[in-house]
Amino acid sequence: MFLMGRWLFLLSWLALAQQQEDPVFKAGVAVVRIDAQVVEGRRLITGLEKGDFAITDNGTPVAVEYFGRESEPLWAVLLIDVSGSMSRYIADMARVSREALSQLGKDDQVSVIFFGAKSKVDTEFTGSRDEVSAAIGRAMKERSMAAGSSINLAVTDAAAQLKEKAAGKPGRRAVIIVTDNGGLNYQSPDDAALAALFGADTVLNAIVTPNAKPPATRGRNPDFSPADVFLLAKESGGEVLRMEKGGEAFREMLERVRTRYSLHYGAPADGKPGAARKIAVTLSAAARKRFPKAEVRARTGYTVPN
Repeated sequence: MFLMGRWLFLLSWLALAQQQEDPVFKAGVAVVRIDAQVVEGRRLITGLEKGDFAITDNGTPVAVEYFGRESEPLWAVLLIDVSGSMSRYIADMARVSREALSQLGKDDQVSVIFFGAKSKVDTEFTGSRDEVSAAIGRAMKERSMAAGSSINLAVTDAAAQLKEKAAGKPGRRAVIIVTDNGGLNYQSPDDAALAALFGADTVLNAIVTPNAKPPATRGRNPDFSPADVFLLAKESGGEVLRMEKGGEAFREMLERVRTRYSLHYGAPADGKPGAARKIAVTLSAAARKRFPKAEVRARTGYTVPN
């Protein structure tokens, strides 16, 4: 009986080990990391497997070599617009922040950055929900940011922090920006902000005020570009939630960010350093039959590392 028990334990352990999706990349192979979300309308599609996804890199199919779900740790930057028009929404976020943050896993790390015309890190990455909640409360009283909202510069700063602090660590990366999408970006075009997000393997998700909308025109002066978190979210693979109340939207966004999929593959060997490459992530034919109206949200490209 003792030997039989040991054999049953060993067989169970081997079966469990086979279910784990560990990366199998060879040394020196650049890894392309994709954070994907699958939805039908607003409904999240959960429970998908590695074989339910198909990826092309510059039009060529590639094999998914690592697949992960919400059990992975999350590195998130909460990027809060502290301009005057945001005060009541931030106050509502602060009111429910402790409850909303309870959805995070034990290994999740959150940083908080405030921004106006410039940005500053209020709270470095921490696993303490109390510290993050306190930081959201401080955002209501923040007055040191210059007037205006330089969204692209703030997004670039958030991506840089993730790239530095989360480098070499497992898990997914996300920027959650809370803003009214107002203001102009000075000498900070959308392409630069997207390049920063791609370079940090980071998705931008936006919580916006009820009347926020994409810019109607791009403007004629190349030094100035209108804020457009809608574009940044779409191209990086994120989503936009509108808030009537800041607290409800914050709670929902954290839930949705936690239930995304991780898909990694080895970058093709023919990629030239510094070259831009296009990514397309879809459902496999079998998965499309099960979810014919599903939409996959994922980054649309990356730059080959030097």
